[in-house]
Amino acid sequence: MLRDELQPRGLEVVTVALDVDPEAPRRHIERAAPAHPSLVDCAHVVDELFGMVNVPNGVWIDESGTIVRAAEPAHPGGNPETESFRKLDPSTLPDDVARVLVEAQKIRTEPERYVAMVRDWVEHGADSPYVHPPDEVVARSADRTEAEARAAAHFELGQHLEATGDHAGAIGHWREAHRLDGANWTYKRNAWSLEDPSQGRTDAYESSWFDDVLAIGAEHYYPPIVP
Repeated sequence: MLRDELQPRGLEVVTVALDVDPEAPRRHIERAAPAHPSLVDCAHVVDELFGMVNVPNGVWIDESGTIVRAAEPAHPGGNPETESFRKLDPSTLPDDVARVLVEAQKIRTEPERYVAMVRDWVEHGADSPYVHPPDEVVARSADRTEAEARAAAHFELGQHLEATGDHAGAIGHWREAHRLDGANWTYKRNAWSLEDPSQGRTDAYESSWFDDVLAIGAEHYYPPIVP
């Protein structure tokens, strides 16, 4: 595991699950039994502060507490579930499941590249070419638009209503969050999952994971890593 390899050299990893329902990630965390801090952010404060719109995303923070790489896709590799998923033969599955699998297998990830960057950072610290100066970090952390800010407010209202037992009321706010910030997959996936764990089509929403991935093209689900 990358953290086990690099932690003695000064790297610490903190993982944060973005789930409205704190119980949803529990079984995954308990099965992984991580040695590093593993948290659950029900209010999506992490994505609000760092500009994350999908998972997994990573932010690099140096020993002084300074962000030296803004939020970006962060696939560390070595995930047995991911590897087995990519090796599945769609012809052995029901047609509806196969269609989802074929599209999902087109999703681009770059674990080798990302891991190499992390190793270089640990090796060279501030001299690593992958460490960015403050002005570049700010430039890569795009300003939140008015629509995105309103979407965040609607998502938070929905989260509050869900927590207080008003699921129907939460749906209305989450639908509006999806409309205002269609690129925020964390908002959509949380809402979809509460209706259907597979994030398929339901009466609650006009979209689903598969429909929205088809609309943008699976190869665009994660942006490429820009060194």
